[in-house]
Amino acid sequence: MQQYFQCGRYRLPLGTPNARPLVMGILNVTPDSFSDGGRFFSLEFALSHAEQMIADGVDIIDIGAESSRPGSPALSLSEELDRLMPVIYALRDCGKPLSIDTYKPAVMREALAAGVDLINDINAFQADGALDAVKDGDCGLCVMHMQGQPQTMQDRPAYNDVLAQVSTFLQGRVEIMEMAGVDRSRICIDPGFGFGKTLAHNLVLFENIGLMQNSLDLPLLAGISRKTMVGDLTGKPIERRLAGSLAAALVAAAQGAKIIRVHDVTETVDALAVWHAGKVKI
Repeated sequence: MQQYFQCGRYRLPLGTPNARPLVMGILNVTPDSFSDGGRFFSLEFALSHAEQMIADGVDIIDIGAESSRPGSPALSLSEELDRLMPVIYALRDCGKPLSIDTYKPAVMREALAAGVDLINDINAFQADGALDAVKDGDCGLCVMHMQGQPQTMQDRPAYNDVLAQVSTFLQGRVEIMEMAGVDRSRICIDPGFGFGKTLAHNLVLFENIGLMQNSLDLPLLAGISRKTMVGDLTGKPIERRLAGSLAAALVAAAQGAKIIRVHDVTETVDALAVWHAGKVKI
């Protein structure tokens, strides 16, 4: 396993197998985010939230301008850029790596030109022109698995063997990226919890985070924060899923996940600090 993740202007240490994972804080600039109800849609509130995440110890800020919740409508290119670019320009010198959550090649190009360090693509850089947009340079690339599209992905998702199929898909995408000249140090993988998966599918992947990461020999990003999976397991609505999300972060960390993508940065950083202090006893 590589000892660092090349993320644009930053070389992020990944440490030993039991080191604290990097915390990626979610900054949604959408009016219809499933998790925060669009509270950070205005530039002023988005920047304030980013500043708070930095004070709380975030390692990466992941900016999303288009909701990918189940059933969400697609956003036009111009709308996504209008939401995204002012935030990028305002935060690019904040001292933390900036990630954008997008599958559109044109958005990738604009964001990289503006100084973004990581592209987080739910479509695994499969769109026409996506790989060409990111293959050169040194930006980080997060390759995620999704069955179907956000509009329909939760309409009866089915697998013969979810662990094998997700792992094979991710391995295939990584091989294509390497053939295009992308260095492995720039790549992390995401099994895509909740993206075209039932609770049973999610749990199989959840129980095998370490296996997936080790078999693909790439850092794994776990994005479970506040998702339906947590709600199904706890019976809690979105606004009351903090405890379940923290438990998910700790389970992922205990299995060796290198990046944890979360909404609640300060609570996750604190929970991981305590876990890290006592990990030899777990």
